[in-house]
Amino acid sequence: MRAVRNPQVAAAFKTYPPQCRRKLLQIRALILDTARDTEGVGKIEETLKWGEPAYLTSQTGSGSTIRVAWKKSAPEQYAIHFHCQTTLVATFRELFSDCLEFEGNRSIVFHRDDEIPVEQVSRCIALALTYHKNRRSLRS
Repeated sequence: MRAVRNPQVAAAFKTYPPQCRRKLLQIRALILDTARDTEGVGKIEETLKWGEPAYLTSQTGSGSTIRVAWKKSAPEQYAIHFHCQTTLVATFRELFSDCLEFEGNRSIVFHRDDEIPVEQVSRCIALALTYHKNRRSLRS
């Protein structure tokens, strides 16, 4: 797994319980790999937003921010968060309601012992990383 280079992001991951941290680092790798393999996304910026690891398409502006997090208020869960004013989670729900759990219009939620359905989550990540690019092409 690739090292987290941003010291603030690395510190945020260290605050998570070990089992959830491993899963969130797996999702981080999925974000970075999906970005690399998805045309038009460009280099990903890894930073903190609201104290949580966040992934932005700053170079190209192709996508919407993705955040990953664990919360003390729900210690058995961890999540991938998306901008709540997009249609992303509604789209994910249409595509993958049989194998993913959602919270409102902003999150895919996992339980600590869940296996991450890599193929489906990668597709969700790719849709988020190309959200603005795809919306622009629809308007053209």
